Amino acid sequence: MGAVSDPTPQTVTAPGAIVHRADSPDAPWWRDAVIYQIYPRSWADSDGDGVGDLPGITARLPYLRDLGVEAVWLSPFYVSPMRDAGYDVTDYRNVDPCFGTLDDADSLVDTAHHLGLKVLVDLVPNHTSTEHEWFRAAVAAGPGSPERDRYIFRDGRGPGGGEPPNNWPSVFGGPGWTRVTEPDGTAGQWYLHIFDVSQPDLNWHHPEVREEFHDILRFWCDRGVDGFRVDVAHGLIKRDGLPDWHGAVGLYDEIDETGPLGVGRDVEDLWSPDGDVLPHGATGEAPMWDQDGVHEIYRGWRKVLDSYGEPDRILCAEAWVKPVQRVARYVRGDEMHQAFNFDFLDAHWDARQLRTVIEASLRSNDVVDAPTTWVLSNHDVIRHASRLGLDQSRPRPNGIRADDPQPDAVLGLRRARAATALMLALPGGAYLYQGEELGLPEHTTMPDGYRQDPTFHRTKGQVTGRDGCRVPMPWVKDAPSLGFGPGGSPWLPQPEGYADLAVDQQEGVEGSTLELYRALLHYRRTHRIGHGSLTWDALSSDTVIALRNTPEGGGLTLVAVTNLGAEPVRLPDGELVISSGPLADDGALPSDTTAWVRLPVT
Repeated sequence: MGAVSDPTPQTVTAPGAIVHRADSPDAPWWRDAVIYQIYPRSWADSDGDGVGDLPGITARLPYLRDLGVEAVWLSPFYVSPMRDAGYDVTDYRNVDPCFGTLDDADSLVDTAHHLGLKVLVDLVPNHTSTEHEWFRAAVAAGPGSPERDRYIFRDGRGPGGGEPPNNWPSVFGGPGWTRVTEPDGTAGQWYLHIFDVSQPDLNWHHPEVREEFHDILRFWCDRGVDGFRVDVAHGLIKRDGLPDWHGAVGLYDEIDETGPLGVGRDVEDLWSPDGDVLPHGATGEAPMWDQDGVHEIYRGWRKVLDSYGEPDRILCAEAWVKPVQRVARYVRGDEMHQAFNFDFLDAHWDARQLRTVIEASLRSNDVVDAPTTWVLSNHDVIRHASRLGLDQSRPRPNGIRADDPQPDAVLGLRRARAATALMLALPGGAYLYQGEELGLPEHTTMPDGYRQDPTFHRTKGQVTGRDGCRVPMPWVKDAPSLGFGPGGSPWLPQPEGYADLAVDQQEGVEGSTLELYRALLHYRRTHRIGHGSLTWDALSSDTVIALRNTPEGGGLTLVAVTNLGAEPVRLPDGELVISSGPLADDGALPSDTTAWVRLPVT
């Protein structure tokens, strides 16, 4: 990859100059929406079996209306053997019995719409489960069959085909290929599974695969859903010939080497008025990720969704790609509507790095007239209330165990509140992960016997995995399973500290994290902050992020100031709207705190 320069270069726009122009006040709903991710297994359990379900979600939807989000995104609830928590799908058109029924899904969508909430569902197109009818038919049909062509089967290398077709490993650990036993009982071909052995990759060059997913999109749109979060959106097409690869294959392994923008490039290297993008391979992409052919697929999906008219049904890409200009390719006008900003999620608590990510992301997406979609936590990464309490000079780990360095819980929560206040002051959309509005930390002391993430098991415990961020929600301090359900044994254990963070302990409590989120979301929505412009304020420095957000036509200007340094910062004159933490006695902004200040209208 070559030498890496400073991975956190200064932003290139001087204070006062426009970085991003305001959106139209009548822009479509998704351009500034705040969307809340529900992990169905861990949201609310209606029947006491220890696993969250769709009726439990439906009963709790008024909580999200009151929180102030515009939509919910549900992680998979399809029929599945649950080898990867539902991301191994057996039937894309039905609900797994552990979550309920199709009628329950319809009731959830209807209730959400009645409450003014839109609903997005997860779509998993890179792979199916090995229990999917297509894969069972492929194994039964034998080599060279049309059934096998729906997946990526290959003959092995070496004597008797006994070695995998190439050297690709699995993201979850171990080899990326598994050999099948042929119908005649002999050792046969190998199938590719970039993830778990139970998740065979589909062949997206096959027309039947493409038409199948068009039909799946129509099935859920016909049932009223408002959009889809697309799992592993950058992985559907593999490089021709499936060449050997000697680099990393993880979704975000290269971040530690390159910094959040990729290969340490300055902002001016990542953007141009002509919208040019770095050629494929400029950042050493692995041959299983971000191939140009994925874009044709999403242009087809966009046509399907556009056929439903207004309001827009949307697509949001989970695409861990670099640099930011290649992310922008996924949100061109005829492709997806949103793509998660993982550079923002992965940035360290560093003012220069965060400012660079913010500006580069906005400028790159502006070239294709797309909003930037901010995110700090999800079901695949350490919760940011814990992540920001770790040593910020070190890479982000994949899970934390009891014998690992532990986060500073107080520092992590203070920074998490400040980071969220910064994020919600930015133009564009945003996603929240369930429980972050309570300040929930990662479960960092979970006994290994409870762990279910295939990453943990396929690496024989060398990688901790994602269970620590998937722990069931605490609703009521003194109820069984903290109000998660009537039973006392949820599918993953809740840490003791969750009791004091339960919803009933924070509702109406001044200064609580829940009330902070409610205040931020209410002000953001009322004043259309997500549609505003962005300029850097003169307070910005190597330790301070200060931005001005002004809506189309002028009027209200919000200044958001985040102090990442050690010394207090004097706030600009104006009305203090919200602060993520207490101000100093003299009104100055302390370290690790964000304040929103409304400037007088001139």
